[in-house]
Amino acid sequence: MNQSVAQAGVLYIDDTVCKLDDFKSQFRHLFTIYTAPTIAEGCRLLALNEIAVVIVNQLVSGSTCISFLESVAETNPHVVRILLTGFSGADTVARSIVYKTIAKPWQNDDLKYTIQNALEVYDLRKRNFELTHKLNIANYEIERISKQRG
Repeated sequence: MNQSVAQAGVLYIDDTVCKLDDFKSQFRHLFTIYTAPTIAEGCRLLALNEIAVVIVNQLVSGSTCISFLESVAETNPHVVRILLTGFSGADTVARSIVYKTIAKPWQNDDLKYTIQNALEVYDLRKRNFELTHKLNIANYEIERISKQRG
């Protein structure tokens, strides 16, 4: 994983402040952590920081996290999205927009490895996008030169 991805943040959104505090204290020494008690605050942090992984509690009062995750998928396609839920069957609802669904209460080691894997996925998505962009530029140049000669 490259250095900039290692610096990229993990955003956890949950309206239970003690959960935010627990998450931050558990993982701040491993990852760059951002926490938000509302979807609106999460959106603000996402706009201001390089966020690689978004973890959102399925039940954030006053918001539908599924529509939030859908909007993240559209506006930040490299960001890896994780849904934290206490409901069985939620993974089928969100399967198309999330990398993984994690059951509550989470196990710290499992969540740590999931975040590490998600950072790798983020890195691969970014590199794939960059390489595809370079390939498109090279193909355009080849086509341009071919037309000049032909």
